[in-house]
Amino acid sequence: MSSGLGSLHTYNQQRFKIEGFKGKFTQVRRTEQYSVGTRKSSNHFNSDTRMQIITTAQVFLLLVVSLEVNESRFLVKTLPGLLGDLPFTLETGQQCCLSYVGVGESDEVQLFYYFVESEGNPKDDPLMLWLTGGPGCSGLSGLLYEIGPFTINYANSTLEKTMLEINPHSWTKAANIIFLDQPAGTGFSYAKTPETYITNDTSSTMHTYQFLRKWLVDHPTFLKNPLYIGADSYTGLVTPMIVQKIYNGNEVGEWPQINIKGYVLGNPLTDTSGEYNSRIPFAHRMALLSDSIYKLTEDNCQGEHLNVDPNNTLCIHYLQVVDKCLERIRLSHVLEPFCESSNAIKSHLFRRDLRSLDKTSVDIMSLPQLQKQWCRDDNYVYSSIWANSKDVREALNIREELNEIEWVRCNETLHFHFDKEPVSYFHNVPSVVSYHRNLTDKNCRALVYSGDHDMVVPYMATMNWIESLNLLAVNDWRPWFVDEQVAGYTVKYSNHEYSLTYATVKGGGHTAPEYKPKECLSMLMRWLAKDAL
Repeated sequence: MSSGLGSLHTYNQQRFKIEGFKGKFTQVRRTEQYSVGTRKSSNHFNSDTRMQIITTAQVFLLLVVSLEVNESRFLVKTLPGLLGDLPFTLETGQQCCLSYVGVGESDEVQLFYYFVESEGNPKDDPLMLWLTGGPGCSGLSGLLYEIGPFTINYANSTLEKTMLEINPHSWTKAANIIFLDQPAGTGFSYAKTPETYITNDTSSTMHTYQFLRKWLVDHPTFLKNPLYIGADSYTGLVTPMIVQKIYNGNEVGEWPQINIKGYVLGNPLTDTSGEYNSRIPFAHRMALLSDSIYKLTEDNCQGEHLNVDPNNTLCIHYLQVVDKCLERIRLSHVLEPFCESSNAIKSHLFRRDLRSLDKTSVDIMSLPQLQKQWCRDDNYVYSSIWANSKDVREALNIREELNEIEWVRCNETLHFHFDKEPVSYFHNVPSVVSYHRNLTDKNCRALVYSGDHDMVVPYMATMNWIESLNLLAVNDWRPWFVDEQVAGYTVKYSNHEYSLTYATVKGGGHTAPEYKPKECLSMLMRWLAKDAL
């Protein structure tokens, strides 16, 4: 394909092979002729007015060097399984670069993304970078099952062909959204060498930050849009680290300046120990454990269910009793049917991986048939059928060299497990409460929400770390409504120029928009408009 970039970019090609994958890949390396990085500055950019002046100047300068880049955007006009032309703008990279953005010291990590322009006013609506959890769950999962503009048409889909339909509750009604496959090994993203697949929270943060800067350079018209980093599940850990990095970069004069306004977190992993240890209290509140079992467990374990003293035999005994009570409860939504296909391969409930967050990567397609009783995991098979079809990959502009690589919704090798050594992803930041605390000194807005039937990251744990920030409660705990019905409960906190709105989503699971899409869109739109929920 022609790059369409003239003298702005140069290219070279190099053959390489990745262990553990079939076939050989062709690398297309992009060498930038302009720089993205630090410019000396004597001032911090904290004022909205100053940011507007800076971004206006940046947009003008970058537009001059980016006209050919914008002309080469790869726009998806139609999608297999969806009838007619797309009623929204979907971009999957630049034609020149086969839909990938290189990050790392030598672009050794190649990240794939889906960019959907706002269906409202793209020029003025906020820009959101969306990070699906896992780690290792594709941005396509968040797009298809949670907040994207199209979803699975289950009534007309088969195990041979997946049909799609428009999602009337897409968050792209209110924002421009980049759905990113990160880290390497997630979705269609990959690394050039086997060792580059080994990553952790810190490097994932850096790569995402580098991606965002490169993307904004290639899309300068969005530099002026208010930016929010959105995430759910596991990426609740890395998001405040990314947001902090953006603020720090602006303050030291990194260029381009990013118009960061805040972050949105759903059912977010934040403090590993706190969230894990809140599961038993949550189960008790949900009447899944008796008062006596709960009291005996708490008395003997002293609230510590994760790092248990092996000599504390009474604690171990009562954890086994708890495990027996909960072993056939679906953690991601305690009222939904237990999924035999996903949970049968997992170890005991309270020794399974918290960070895989029950978004299982089990190969449902390898099962002889789907469950006789409906199970939510049955829904996930359709995304694998769709993303692994040749016509879909051609429509999305996926590199042909990757055709032999199976797309999986969530990559199990990136998950950290308590009962075995990690394979590719090392969980090196167990808590990011301190990052949230640092952000309370910024001009920053946060929306944090929890599905109230989620036992993976229980709402109680989220409320605990929020309360530990010692913010001022602006209003009392109260219900919020959609269509005159209670949609959940909310409270707002503040500290000078920082504000945090917390909301539960009634009936929601892990994660809330998958279960309550209409309510979650209403929540987001009110929050973006700075209205009360």
